[in-house]
Amino acid sequence: MALAVLRRAVELGVNHIDTAQFYGPDIANELIHAALHPYPEDLVLVTKVGAERDRRGGWIGAQRPHDLRAGVEANLRSLEVERIDVVNLRLLGAERDHGDRASVDLDSQLAEMIALRAEGKIGGIGISNANIGQLRQALPAGIACVQNAYNLLDRAGEPLLDLCREHDVAWVPYFPLGSAFAGVARVTQHPAVRAAAAAQGATPAQIGLAWLLAHDPHILLIPGTSSLEHLNENVAAADVRLDAPTMAALDGLAAARGRR
Repeated sequence: MALAVLRRAVELGVNHIDTAQFYGPDIANELIHAALHPYPEDLVLVTKVGAERDRRGGWIGAQRPHDLRAGVEANLRSLEVERIDVVNLRLLGAERDHGDRASVDLDSQLAEMIALRAEGKIGGIGISNANIGQLRQALPAGIACVQNAYNLLDRAGEPLLDLCREHDVAWVPYFPLGSAFAGVARVTQHPAVRAAAAAQGATPAQIGLAWLLAHDPHILLIPGTSSLEHLNENVAAADVRLDAPTMAALDGLAAARGRR
């Protein structure tokens, strides 16, 4: 099914695939390669480095410069490309690092990413899971995109989006519809979202994605799916037009949540 979803996505015009060698772990890139290689000329492959997975699938920090380089090389091999269009530096934080994999200062990490870009191994540098201070520090390196958690109900990242807008940097929200993880709200379950979906003749997921697209032109979507049905639904969200009263009602949800 994964191969069918990938092939159908490209058929529908999707030209941006977000991946990482450590997703799965260690199977996402292999599936992308099996489904799509040789890749369409307009397909943008975006991966990330800065982490590894342990034997149980848990996250391990891999934040040192040579770890980042090894991560890029692993992605190049598994995707079978000479250059990756964009590589995100996934910042995990000191609390997620283990033993001798202690945190490395951001400037050293960025210097390695810049070197990899100069060598032609990556096309652009992204940053993920960053706070606004880290984003400001990274901007002189020439940042192509920022990938942080953000959606209709979780707009804690709005100051970073404002900074991306100011510097014409793409904002790529993960958890665009929330998550089943504890403490992460599900956009599709909010009554106002469901009411908007009924009024629009759309699905709640389409409303959540359409709001993101309408909220700011710098937003690029990476909604995940494992089914052809949901893939078609997600792609069709681009055709959902939210009128001014609906946008105003949805815009107000974050303020309402903040007053609780």
